[in-house]
Amino acid sequence: MLDLRLTRQLRTEGTLALPVAPGNGTLSQDAPPEATDDRGRLVCGGGLTEAELGEVDAFVRDIDHPGTAGTTHLLPRPTRQPSRLLLVGIGDGDEAGWRSAGAALALSARRDEACTVAMPGDAAPAAVRGISEGIWLASYRYRLGGDDPDRDPKLREVSLAFPGDDQTEADLDPMAGAAEALATAKAVAEATCFARDLTNTPSNIKNPAWFAERVVEAAGATPYLAVEVRDPAWLADQGFTALLSVGRASNHQPRLVRLAWAPPGATRHVVLVGKGITFDTGGIVLKPRDAMKLMRKDMGAAAAVAAAVLGAAALRLPVRVTALTPLAENAIGADAYRPGDVVRHVGGLTSEVLDTDAEGRLVLADALSYASRSLEPDVLVDLGTLTGAQHVALGRRTAALFSEDDTLASGLADAATAAGEFVWRMPLVDEYAEELRSDIADIANIASSSGGGAVTAALYLREFTGSARSRWAHLDMSAPAWSEAASAELTKGATGWGVRTLLRWLSGLAGR
Repeated sequence: MLDLRLTRQLRTEGTLALPVAPGNGTLSQDAPPEATDDRGRLVCGGGLTEAELGEVDAFVRDIDHPGTAGTTHLLPRPTRQPSRLLLVGIGDGDEAGWRSAGAALALSARRDEACTVAMPGDAAPAAVRGISEGIWLASYRYRLGGDDPDRDPKLREVSLAFPGDDQTEADLDPMAGAAEALATAKAVAEATCFARDLTNTPSNIKNPAWFAERVVEAAGATPYLAVEVRDPAWLADQGFTALLSVGRASNHQPRLVRLAWAPPGATRHVVLVGKGITFDTGGIVLKPRDAMKLMRKDMGAAAAVAAAVLGAAALRLPVRVTALTPLAENAIGADAYRPGDVVRHVGGLTSEVLDTDAEGRLVLADALSYASRSLEPDVLVDLGTLTGAQHVALGRRTAALFSEDDTLASGLADAATAAGEFVWRMPLVDEYAEELRSDIADIANIASSSGGGAVTAALYLREFTGSARSRWAHLDMSAPAWSEAASAELTKGATGWGVRTLLRWLSGLAGR
């Protein structure tokens, strides 16, 4: 990650970024007087002289800079310092607007080694958090090959400069919570990038054991953070027959990772469960090539819940959080499980397998049943790249949220909005549960008729939540886990979707 710091000193070399708000917005106290029209207006003068500000104002008028969030215009000044002025729109000046500005800045200044952002003196901590997350997330890169000078950014350092007398950075801690906001943004961005790294890794490298090793390494020796990796023998002993069935045709056998953050004094226990299919062929019900080529992302939910617990530990949140990641590779082979098989889950319920490409709900069912029976969760939340129906219903950026708990659902939805991710609450239609009837087992793993696939998948999972049913939520994040192109703070590839939402929600539970 690039170096992002707070300072009182405006750099005179390189690029200086100046925030711009819409013309009818509210200006900071340090802003120069501007006409009240629809064009953008500077929020902070950035140490420029009155004559220079007049030049910038004329440029803003000439290009009709609207000040909308993420809009950028460059003013070159080759004979002066700073040599480039980057005018970045912040929209309403809320956290989302500053996040968009940070993402746009990371792209526009990618060819510079350093950039300074002129922050207004009255910038709220949310502004610091927003622009920092935007910069860090948009500058993320994953690459296994050598350097690519045409794509790899040169930007290594960004300074957020606040007006005032020269001071050391240590003196900035009391200033409007900026240092704390920066530290929070860094923890969230690091956790999100960890999830992106795991998800982006090709499946010839990534398998259940590899995933488990990366989580163990990331947890390290952090106090109050414990990790356990359960092997096939333990899984068989505990009744994880569905998980073992999904993974039995692969040379890379299943694992279950349990990652727990248990700080002293924390009593409320949140359990997060994430689908962890490290590659999905579809099994005997083989996927077509185009549907299979990106199936390295099918463990994006496991990456998200593990990263969220690591983030909670980094933030020292006073909430007990456990992540369970049921990990398997859904392969084909002589020993592959078949359509028509019946598998027994933790706790004894049985599923008739009507579709081997509906494997995610089978492994989640085992983990949910184990969590509700053995971990005594106060709240149980599962995530999965589960259905194509989610994409059909809600598109690429919005996850489907299911829960019978209004408070839990609204808390997760509010957290997603604040974090810059999106969810939409979907109904749990009890009548649809009839379509999951099986003649030979307790339940079928897909519905008997087409339509409502995301709903019936959620209804299937609900059957395995046990006593936690009234405190359970399910997030189907199949499409949002991957981005086909860079967009704002999302880079092409894995998005790390869910990490920011979960950390914002957990922070709210902790009263932060």
